[in-house]
Amino acid sequence: MARRRKYAVPGAEQGMAAFKAEVMKREGYQVDPNRPDNVKFEVAKELGVPLKPNGNGNLTTEEAGHIGGRIGGSMVKELIRLAQDQLAKGDPNH
Repeated sequence: MARRRKYAVPGAEQGMAAFKAEVMKREGYQVDPNRPDNVKFEVAKELGVPLKPNGNGNLTTEEAGHIGGRIGGSMVKELIRLAQDQLAKGDPNH
């Protein structure tokens, strides 16, 4: 069963989806901006993980973690880079 996150800020879900699409596109993945979550299938294929649109109960935690780690790790690296840029500009509020 897919896990759904609940965001504390209304509208954040769309912003995070757009951010994921932008980051993964920069990483060299083909991303459909209307369905950025589908990039996980491309990542899985690259990693050799047999991810399917439905019925992934046979995946190990390690396999699933590799997929999510590649995506989430890329997003975290970009967030850190953005924060460092803001701090370097001397504007910690924006």
